[in-house]
This record gives sequence, structure tokens and C-alpha cells, in this order.
Amino acid sequence: MRVVVADDAVLIRAGLVSLLQEFGHDVVAEAGDGDSFVDAVTTYKPDVSIVDVRMPPSFTDEGLQASVRARAQVSGTPILILSQYVEVSYADDLLADTRGGVGYLLKDRVMDVEDFLESLQRVASGGTVFDPEVVAQLMVRRRKDDPVAALTSREREVLARMAEGRSNRAIGRLLVISEGAVEKHIRNIFTKLNLRMEDDD
Repeated sequence: MRVVVADDAVLIRAGLVSLLQEFGHDVVAEAGDGDSFVDAVTTYKPDVSIVDVRMPPSFTDEGLQASVRARAQVSGTPILILSQYVEVSYADDLLADTRGGVGYLLKDRVMDVEDFLESLQRVASGGTVFDPEVVAQLMVRRRKDDPVAALTSREREVLARMAEGRSNRAIGRLLVISEGAVEKHIRNIFTKLNLRMEDDD
């Protein structure tokens, strides 16, 4: 895969670049701020980008803002946010984008290189990957008049694993329940959230 890496912390950026290259990926550009990242995406049109949330000049949510801009300029360019923080302001905009190819993981949760690379591949292929903590904070923000509040704790656990892009079998394995129980929880989730289930989704 052709990858752009954007992080103002030089050591973290270098570590990511080294890891990606070790596993055969081509890092086509590196960036230390939002504007440079957007320029790199429009220039190289990578298969996927890895972006930190907090970058210069204010170190608040420049990475998220830049990601939204990059996806507007290069339609649906896949982006994996990798951050130490959950910043919900622009995460809503990424979630609302129905084109897929979006992920948001917390750095301290990415302990397993294989899982990280699998998540990166999923985003590059147009899928979505969200850290359960990101999902939880977005839910808290929307809890008022939100149908998600009607979900049971087990249904919220299943929904969080769905947001990570896990299969029904993987969800069952992680939560130590049968695949049939997972399917039942998913039906309940879709009903409570007023979503239609499709055979191929």
C-alpha cells in the first residue's frame, strides 16, 4: 500500500514509517502539520493515510480538520486517525461521511502490530474501524434523545465491536457468546436504532 504518515512527533512518525516499510508498504510522504498533510494527499493520492489528531499550530484538532479537508479534496481518500486523545468535534464529520474508508484508534490501544496493520488494511479497503472509547464518547455526546441510550450494555458491547469492523464470529469470540447470540443482539440493535438490515451488510 502507498501510505502518507502525518504526525508532528518526529519519533512517532519515524517509528510508524519504519514499521510500515518493514511490512512492505510504501510511505510516499510524511507531514508534520495539517496543511502539509492535505498537500501530500492531493499530490500523491495514497491508498491510505495515518494522521495524528493534535498538530501545530494550536495542537487541538488540526489533524481531524485536515482529514476532513483532504477527503473533500480527494473524494473519499481513506484515513486512519491514530491519536492519544478522543477529540469528538470533527470525528462527527468523519463518521457522517458514508463513503467509508475511515478509522479512529487510540495509540495506547494499538499494542498488537498485526491488529494495527489489519485495521489499516480495512480502512484502505473502504471499511471503518473505531476504537470502543471513541464510540463511547460519541455516544455520551449524543445520549440526549438518542436511541443508542435504549441499548442494553451487552448490545452496546456488540455495537462497539461492530464499529471496530469485527465479524460476527470475532465478536462472539471476544465477548464469549455464540454467533447466534451475536446475530440476535445485532437484530435488536438495528431495530432499536431504526435501521434496515440488508442480506449483504
